[in-house]
Amino acid sequence: MLNRERYEQFIALMRERSWDLLLFYGDGWRREHFRCLINLSYSGPHALIVLSRNGELTTIVTDPWDLEPVRSASGGRVILVRQLADGLREALAGANAAVTAVNGLEQMEARLVAALTEQLKVPPVSATLEIEEIRRIKTPWEIDLLRKAAELADRGYDRFARVCEPGLREFELVAEVEAFIKAEGAEDNFMLIASGGTEVTGMKPPTDRALARGDSVTTELTPQVNGYYAQICRTLVIGEPSERQLEAYRIFSEAQQAAQDLLHPGVDIADVARVQNDVFRKNGYGEYTGSKYTRVRGHNLGLYPDELPHVLENVHYLCKKDMVLIAHPNTYLPLSGYMVFGDTLLVTDTGCVSLNRTERRLFNT
Repeated sequence: MLNRERYEQFIALMRERSWDLLLFYGDGWRREHFRCLINLSYSGPHALIVLSRNGELTTIVTDPWDLEPVRSASGGRVILVRQLADGLREALAGANAAVTAVNGLEQMEARLVAALTEQLKVPPVSATLEIEEIRRIKTPWEIDLLRKAAELADRGYDRFARVCEPGLREFELVAEVEAFIKAEGAEDNFMLIASGGTEVTGMKPPTDRALARGDSVTTELTPQVNGYYAQICRTLVIGEPSERQLEAYRIFSEAQQAAQDLLHPGVDIADVARVQNDVFRKNGYGEYTGSKYTRVRGHNLGLYPDELPHVLENVHYLCKKDMVLIAHPNTYLPLSGYMVFGDTLLVTDTGCVSLNRTERRLFNT
């Protein structure tokens, strides 16, 4: 449960930055700031790790159910408190730290930052961006987990396609897929869905709308395996697809392939977005590449399903080997309404490979 390779990297970062203490704070929403060091899905509303420059670990938990799992995972001291601020005072009592950095500082409630500052006599600094940069390059162990998550995403989409039929309501479809994925070992699943025609402008949580013949049914399916998320995006048509739906799919498929063909170490993430958008521009749909109709052309994946950097033309970041991201030209088109298409991609020495194996086509029932 202790990510030993990250542990060594974080200690090296502390020495490089002259940080005396490095804290890893997780709340009920953004757990990845904690789990990048101790990969455990804690039960309480908060959890925090204190890492000293000499490698000692102290973990603060706020739920009794977390005490033994964290102790077993970390091998270090574990403090159980009702209020995290009390745990901070206990863990840092007598600490003589000139500089304390916090991964996840931006998520901390003001009262916790105040308690931390009071105890240390100096405000902490944020380590979030530097830890994120380290985490972007996945370790072999993490890549193996992402492969397993992608394989489960494939099987989850197979179930999605098999279950879809006229009259099924969106929430019934999602319930079927969620039940399957959880039964197959997923820790969590981030999933969006949409169904209908040209009136559909985006995806959302499921509603009670019943599927009908002619509908496009889109989904982002993102199972989590031992902390790590992989994603697949596909579109399915109830019945035979129309010529306009087929034309829309052709554009989306070409755009996604352009991104995958370009992606390699050293390429600017902005260009990965640009080549997707260029396909839409070439086909006369350039106006649908902006924020009015779409959010991102992809994003990184890992311990959070929507990690940075986002794939956008105004985001500049040089891709690196062993980054894992999804390239998805998900947007609205007047041809078909909102459509999605994308795979989880692992950046290799010379290009990238898809971790998904689901067929690349416009599915239909």
